[in-house]
Amino acid sequence: MMKANLKKIMAAALIAAMAFLMAACGGDDQDGEEGGNVPTYTAVTEATFPPFDTVDEDGNVIGFDMDLMNAIAEDQGFKVTYTDMEFDSLIPAVQAGNADMITAGMNAEDEARREKVDFSDTYYDSGLVVVVKEDNETITGIDDLTADMKVASQIGTTGADSVNGLFNDGKIKEAVILNGFDTCMLQLINGDVSAVIIDKPVAQAYINKQADKVKMVGETLNAESYGFAVQKGNTELLDKINAGLKNMKENGTYDKLVEKWFN
Repeated sequence: MMKANLKKIMAAALIAAMAFLMAACGGDDQDGEEGGNVPTYTAVTEATFPPFDTVDEDGNVIGFDMDLMNAIAEDQGFKVTYTDMEFDSLIPAVQAGNADMITAGMNAEDEARREKVDFSDTYYDSGLVVVVKEDNETITGIDDLTADMKVASQIGTTGADSVNGLFNDGKIKEAVILNGFDTCMLQLINGDVSAVIIDKPVAQAYINKQADKVKMVGETLNAESYGFAVQKGNTELLDKINAGLKNMKENGTYDKLVEKWFN
């Protein structure tokens, strides 16, 4: 009698579990396209690179890259979640399969990077600038950097490559390579370094908030273009990103986002 009751209980539990699973699947279908689930991709970024990648007061990753990728995702039928990590960890994360894409204002024309990941079509043209304290009248461009000066930039960036190159050529005293752009600027304001070399739109966004503390000097250096990156051989995701990016540029969404984040 006890065995019979136990069998009835187990059967009822099995039916309840199956009903739950069917209901859960039905929820995914409602959220999907053509009866299937909407794929969700993980994007990694380094969120101290405004206006491309930053965090809001609640700690959420936001920026031009996020808004553009979210628009691409909506256009192409997928979703994206964003994870903040150090810049030099981004490519290894994608290579290892721990992330699907990089949305981090990354130079897509760097040959060393192109050997490790595949880049989308480019979405923003940029270049490097020299940033100094607002009251600095000695440094008016890169040629004014001297062998007694320390110059900072963010690790893993083309700005860091430029600073290291200046050091290797004996043109500056020390290359100060730091994890975040904000840290570089703090070192500059505190007088620990003489200058920072960084991407122009990022420098401009900082100056817009701190115009009384720092300024750009000289001409734009090393023109470069940004792209999104995916794991080598992931043509399915890359094709979606490129198709969505093309549509965003054609339907005016891209221009609206530029206006939002850069003006």
